[in-house]
Amino acid sequence: MDTLVLAGSRGPEDPVAKLMGVSHKAFAPIAGVPMLVRVVRALIASPSVGMIHIAIERPELVEQHPELGLLLAGGRIALLPAEGSPSRSVSAALEALGTPLFVTTADHALLRPEWVDHFLTHLPDGSDVCVGLARDSVIQSAVPETKRTYLRFADGAFSGCNMFAFRTPAAAGVAQIWRQVEAQRKHPLRMIRLLGPLSILRFMLGRLTLTAALARLGRITGARAGVVEMPFGLAAVDVDKAADVELAERLLSV
Repeated sequence: MDTLVLAGSRGPEDPVAKLMGVSHKAFAPIAGVPMLVRVVRALIASPSVGMIHIAIERPELVEQHPELGLLLAGGRIALLPAEGSPSRSVSAALEALGTPLFVTTADHALLRPEWVDHFLTHLPDGSDVCVGLARDSVIQSAVPETKRTYLRFADGAFSGCNMFAFRTPAAAGVAQIWRQVEAQRKHPLRMIRLLGPLSILRFMLGRLTLTAALARLGRITGARAGVVEMPFGLAAVDVDKAADVELAERLLSV
């Protein structure tokens, strides 16, 4: 499947970029290797992945990197302009590349090819768009010291794994609502508010299931949404803050 890696800058105040002294978090070195390079290596190692497109505002950062530059010259990766936010970059990529499209992020420093293969080979039949989620118990078992943002439903608490599959043209509607979700991703209740007042009430009473939330999302966007529940707790660990840098470096050194 064609793949998009979101590698755009989050601005000069991004905590990881500031800590590591780089303009783009994607180029922050984790255990000596830029996160974007780690992600690209994992994608190349996955037989489920086709052409890899990197969305970034400064193409020269990729062109001038020794390893990425060779891959670019050899036609294994390609560049797309970042559009100011992940959702806008995805929308632009869908318009340029079409579907199906697998999307992940450059700060997924621990990404492994077997996670990608599991996700892409377990996409639910009939779904237009899918997201990878890991259950809280799976995450805590794998890495108890991590702190993740969880969406708590009646049938479990889940955290995102930065893996998305836009399978059909109908999935473009999800990219549009993603713009609203982006601003609320650290506030689960505000995210649920997008699903409507009845969903809010059921969520607050602990009665909203993940299945019901997905069905409601489908009615809003016109796209049938599905989930791949990931059995890999580490798949939910990305690098958003200084503590994540320390954790990722320790995990990669084991």
